[in-house]
Amino acid sequence: MKTAPQPQLDWLYTTQLFGIKLGLDGVHRLLCELGLPRAGMKFIHVAGTNGKGSTCAFIHSILKVAGINAGLFTSPHLIHFGERIRDAERLISPEEIESGIARLRDLVRDWDPHPTFFELAFALALDWFAQRGLEWIVLETGLGGRLDATNAITPVVSVITPIGWDHMQILGDSLAKIASEKAGIIKPGVPFVTQTQDQEALDVLLTTAREKAAPLTLITEPCELPLGLAGPHQRWNAALALAALHAAGLDLPPSVLETGLKQVEWPARFQRLRPDVILDGAHNLDAARVLAQTWREQFPNQKATIVFGAVAGKDITAVLHELAPLAAAWHFTHFDSPRAMTAEELKSMLGISDLSVFCHPNLTAALEASRNDSPRLIAGSLYLAGEVLAAFRSERGSYQRSWQ
Repeated sequence: MKTAPQPQLDWLYTTQLFGIKLGLDGVHRLLCELGLPRAGMKFIHVAGTNGKGSTCAFIHSILKVAGINAGLFTSPHLIHFGERIRDAERLISPEEIESGIARLRDLVRDWDPHPTFFELAFALALDWFAQRGLEWIVLETGLGGRLDATNAITPVVSVITPIGWDHMQILGDSLAKIASEKAGIIKPGVPFVTQTQDQEALDVLLTTAREKAAPLTLITEPCELPLGLAGPHQRWNAALALAALHAAGLDLPPSVLETGLKQVEWPARFQRLRPDVILDGAHNLDAARVLAQTWREQFPNQKATIVFGAVAGKDITAVLHELAPLAAAWHFTHFDSPRAMTAEELKSMLGISDLSVFCHPNLTAALEASRNDSPRLIAGSLYLAGEVLAAFRSERGSYQRSWQ
């Protein structure tokens, strides 16, 4: 079913043409004009390369079970923009999106430099959270940390999930440089939670915490409670979530913690669309590695027909080689994104000729060609995952393409 016109949201999408501009001057001006954040808002701020969205989802789910109507800001959306901004009761409505953007659009009409898409989305979120009277807010960084728009706030606790190789053209060509950017969310005297990880990255995080006198919680063991998300990596994300809540001063009953961890929902993270169809937004090497590990845990001794699509600018060759041992066949596909690689480009990166490899011009063709194969793994870009979810939920008319 086609959604109603949203001219203000359409305008917001056009601001993606301004690109990604890291820095806090613009967002500070924007929030100042709006009187944000409001007094009494308490933020749990999460950065990292992989797992930050799942960690935010665990935290938010637990708060919901505890009866706390917390806000949640994440990116990107999968099907429609409203997924980025929600509380425990509902997503921001299309009408609220339109009125909120109209207000922002009028405010920034003559600004130079013009705010970016992400800055405006973040301001819209904080404004909606304020209107909803929310005290607790869970924030996922967009890119990096130090210069990310979400870093304009001061949290009650900062969390950094595992750091790996992604966005190197922006964040740096070493784990130490990438970690330094992520460590920018660590604030003086504010509790900081992270986990054991690559020593090069961990050294940067620990040094930053020490220099800023940020009380440190270092997670060295995964959570062993039953979880609503599959995969060994999710046990670490859950442990980070529990530690973050404790560091934030929220000592909740064990029953609340256990229920929240089990009831969590976070699409496109080893999500079973059907018993034999898995969807996962594994778009970098570390994500592909944990996807392969989770597949072997959930489907022991079974090969997969892999439907795969990706955007340019990632180390896709490494991702493909990590997933290759799982594959009985490949269906490479283009999808509805200006950054999407062609199926032929992806095939050339695979560099393996002893498997059944097929190329498709679009997702519909790829899904149709592989529909009788079982089990099936649909993986790659989160933008691909959104289009897949829209197809499986018969919500193609609601799908909103985004670059960021």
